Amino acid sequence: MIVPDTIWQPNLATAGKSKYKALAQAIRDGIASGDLAAGAQLPTVRDLAYRVGVTPGTVARAYGLLTDEGRLIAEVGRGTYVAGPIRKEQPLEPPLLHLVDESTADFRSSRVPDVGQGALIDDALIRLGRSHRRRHINYPTSITDIEAREAVVDWIGPVRTGHLDAHHVVLGNGAQNCVILALQAELHGAHPVILTEELAYPGVRHAARLLRAQVVGVAMDDEGIIPAALAEAYRTHGGQVLLTSAEVHSPTTTKTSYARKKEIAALAERFGLTIIEDDCHCVAPTEVPAYRAILPNQSYFISSLTKGVSGALRFGYAVTPVGRYKELRQVAQSSFHGIAQPMLDLCADLLASGDAGRVRAKVIDHTAARVRLAVNRLGGWDLRWREDAPFLWLQLPQGWRASSFALACERAGISVRPADEFVLSDQRAPNAVRLAATTCVSEPRYLKALDDMNTLLANPVATMES
Repeated sequence: MIVPDTIWQPNLATAGKSKYKALAQAIRDGIASGDLAAGAQLPTVRDLAYRVGVTPGTVARAYGLLTDEGRLIAEVGRGTYVAGPIRKEQPLEPPLLHLVDESTADFRSSRVPDVGQGALIDDALIRLGRSHRRRHINYPTSITDIEAREAVVDWIGPVRTGHLDAHHVVLGNGAQNCVILALQAELHGAHPVILTEELAYPGVRHAARLLRAQVVGVAMDDEGIIPAALAEAYRTHGGQVLLTSAEVHSPTTTKTSYARKKEIAALAERFGLTIIEDDCHCVAPTEVPAYRAILPNQSYFISSLTKGVSGALRFGYAVTPVGRYKELRQVAQSSFHGIAQPMLDLCADLLASGDAGRVRAKVIDHTAARVRLAVNRLGGWDLRWREDAPFLWLQLPQGWRASSFALACERAGISVRPADEFVLSDQRAPNAVRLAATTCVSEPRYLKALDDMNTLLANPVATMES
């Protein structure tokens, strides 16, 4: 039940009370009378302030008071609710995808900026429609997807993954889908174990849950996974797979050096661990070889066009270990038979024509510009950033907790992603938030949100307006 759809309206006529206390009492009365049922969602701070004729600070303070009393529950990214039984359809975890909402400065999810790729995709679809190839009727096969796989080989280049030809490439519906396919191909036994960074993209937990696998976090430093910690985790828990984002780690932006990769690859070879490198956030060129080039018989390299070209293109690719492509292709065919032929042809055209490369160059420039703007506003704080990473990692100053900072941002019309969303179940969350630099809002709104965050960071115990 959503409050704006009810006839409930707070009455602030209570004499002798400040406005925030009067509003808090009105909400208490609504709960007691049943007008506000358990699980009902209250209006946003700004909406209720407008309706009642008070400042947003007044509403925020009333909500905060009632939350401390246990009468309300504030959920980051979802809203404020009347406390009570668990609502139906309550998700176990925050969703991986969020609708684009330009009314909020959404720093939760990095999105591909609009650099004109929509028109290029439209043009490519028209070209395909006029080609009259007559292959958009039957199932896709290894013959009809060969052009797309060859285009992926050229896209990756001759250095990044070592020796590569189209037979080593298996296509999926985005990088996350390819990761799940690789895990399905590699995990075995009654209690499979996935080793990964101690902070990991939430999709790792989702994938593990689907596969009934245990996820074990491995300690990190400024170069990513610590080799000694990996060895200890393997000795303690075992494992078949090391799943890692070594080039652009989400959420910390950490980059694993070539020397560190060689150390980890040596351990993986000794333990018989298969390495799955999820490279989806690496859009800009890099000189560091992937694990597939260092340990070709035991490593997958996975990425997609989602972060560098268009989020609408659910087109991912997995470069398999040498001699292992048949197994992964069979898993993919058993899961969804094959990528839809129109998508195969569209992506092959975008890659072969050079349109995808031109879009990627613009996306790289836009990302770097947005990161620089964020650093100019927030650089006085403990901020980790790279111009080639689409997000920043903000360690919060004393006086802020990640959850309270996220809630304060939400009240200011800003969404951020607290560190606890990246923590595995057996780990402790650092006091930090991830900020997506490639949010969809306009530049003026982006700058305003950064300034607002800067003000919040400088005033962790500021008294809200009454």
